[in-house]
Amino acid sequence: MLTLGIGTRLQHTQYGPGVIVGIRYATYLISFIHHGIKEVDKTDDQLEEIIPENVTEEIETHSEVERSLLKILRQWNGFGEVVPLGERWQGGTLLLQPADKGLKPKELPIEDFFHKIVMLRDRLRVLEQQVNAHKTLSDEDKVNLQQYITRCYGSLTTFNVLFKNKEQWFVGDKGSN
Repeated sequence: MLTLGIGTRLQHTQYGPGVIVGIRYATYLISFIHHGIKEVDKTDDQLEEIIPENVTEEIETHSEVERSLLKILRQWNGFGEVVPLGERWQGGTLLLQPADKGLKPKELPIEDFFHKIVMLRDRLRVLEQQVNAHKTLSDEDKVNLQQYITRCYGSLTTFNVLFKNKEQWFVGDKGSN
């Protein structure tokens, strides 16, 4: 089984050459030159890593283009980064219990709830980028909107307990409570 990272070049017998653009638990998301993005099992024996013997300027330039493309896709939500749920929450459920015990509680898999939280974070990031790139907003308006978005992140820090990796946590304004 190949254990590779994003940006690794691969050759697949059926789909041809491609590049890993996403990683899941048991699969890779691979962008194939002639077949688009396909999800391929990590244990697929038709998959082979392409290891360039002589790194040329052309390969380095191509690699820079790949990094740039991945950055653009992440920014505009073509696909999100893989954000793992903390191990202790995997397989767990979220129970919403009404105060009135006569009403039925709502039970939701934590993975589903976590996915919604991550999607919200990704959309806030896109909003942040659109505000910063907006051509007609004044600098003062951009700063005000940016501060508001930062406060939104701060309101979501409660959910940081669900994230496996601290570097993916929500971070608000550290100067205020």
